[in-house]
Amino acid sequence: IHGAENVIAAAIDNGVEKVIALSTDKAANPINLYGATKLASDKLFVAANNVTGGHKTRFAVVRYGNVVGSRGSVVPFFKKLVAENAKTIPITDARMTRFWITLQQGVDFVVKSFERMHGGEIFVPKIPSMKVTDLAAALAPGVPTELIGIRPGEKLHEVMCPRDDSHLTLEFPDHFVIQPTIKFFSAADFARNGLGETGAPVPEDFEYNSGNNTQWLSATQMKDLIRD
Repeated sequence: IHGAENVIAAAIDNGVEKVIALSTDKAANPINLYGATKLASDKLFVAANNVTGGHKTRFAVVRYGNVVGSRGSVVPFFKKLVAENAKTIPITDARMTRFWITLQQGVDFVVKSFERMHGGEIFVPKIPSMKVTDLAAALAPGVPTELIGIRPGEKLHEVMCPRDDSHLTLEFPDHFVIQPTIKFFSAADFARNGLGETGAPVPEDFEYNSGNNTQWLSATQMKDLIRD
């Protein structure tokens, strides 16, 4: 939280034109302290547009899910177990799903969001989901799974556009935008971004989570992502 405040102050003081903060699905409806601090960071970066005064700095947020192969993700953990000839693969809950994005896809989306932003938006890419049981089968074929129970602070499904924000959410062809509750800049039309792309309001009570997603990764597709 203090880090977010420091970045905001430094950007304004030094005349940085555009700032995008990287967020996570854990900031949407947080159930643990990490998610709560990420939500606080999101709120600070969005609200920072209200304190720029005569400065030209604009702030936005990009929120996405698990990066394939990143430290802390389940992919290297499962691969380590396979390398150690583990007899079982631990699964916390068979119903669990997760969003997945590659590092390059994440970078490309952030760069594109700089071109799209007005200031105050939370950008959410449309990315595929995968059941954790399918992921285990893809990375450790033939190795049985063992249900160990859901861990503290863990969700069954990741949320990126909460239902409570449905009245603020716009859908574009390849992403969603959660508009700020306050319109910081009178000329900003969030339904038309800086690239001229247009979005439309989502239905009432809409929620974008990894369980109700319409895009799903197959085992072959996940293996291809890991190889890339």
